Amino acid sequence: MPRLLIIEDEKNLARFIELELNYEGYEVKVCSDGRSGLQLALSEKWDAILLDLMLPELNGMEVCRRIRQTNKTIPIIMITARDSVLDRVSGLDSGADDYIVKPFAIEELLARLRSLLRRVEAMASVEPTVFTYKDLTVELESCVVKKGEKIINLTKREYDLLVIFMSNINIVLTREVLLNKVWGYSTGVETNVVDVYVRYLRNKIDNQNEGSYIQTVRGTGYVMR
Repeated sequence: MPRLLIIEDEKNLARFIELELNYEGYEVKVCSDGRSGLQLALSEKWDAILLDLMLPELNGMEVCRRIRQTNKTIPIIMITARDSVLDRVSGLDSGADDYIVKPFAIEELLARLRSLLRRVEAMASVEPTVFTYKDLTVELESCVVKKGEKIINLTKREYDLLVIFMSNINIVLTREVLLNKVWGYSTGVETNVVDVYVRYLRNKIDNQNEGSYIQTVRGTGYVMR
């Protein structure tokens, strides 16, 4: 039975989601403030977290960032009434996997949750893998990136982007493909965000006096070769 943590300060909404998830067969625990929610998120094992953006004591973005410092893989769906593109991008950049705006249909939330859990299950069914390219190494099981013997600290988006490149050596990837694989089409993020994150990634992995690991294919996208 999947275990879910809901961090939401609107008690009626939290209770409604809890009852619906219980009915669907999930084990659910609810927390109403960010600080306690963060403590629960880090101290127990969860299959997914539903996280409100506006929380007392510690806001949802900060909770998400702190969770990602120790756990880069747990699915996090951010729930909020703020629906601007900037808010969605900020939520996703803090480490959330998906973003849903209040008010929402419970069927949509359940579908997004099932999709994320399927993705995690599919990844878990694959044997632990290590990707290598030149002096770069990505250890998928531990989410560790190394350049030689030095560990490179990446954000979740940077890490996901690097994994896509290193699992597709010599394959040209369009911005649309990268956006779909790393952010998902439903996020409302523009393709120029891909360019921004490729630049972030290059700044962390490239050697100053050598060519970039990731090459730009003009008018198309990027390739690692």
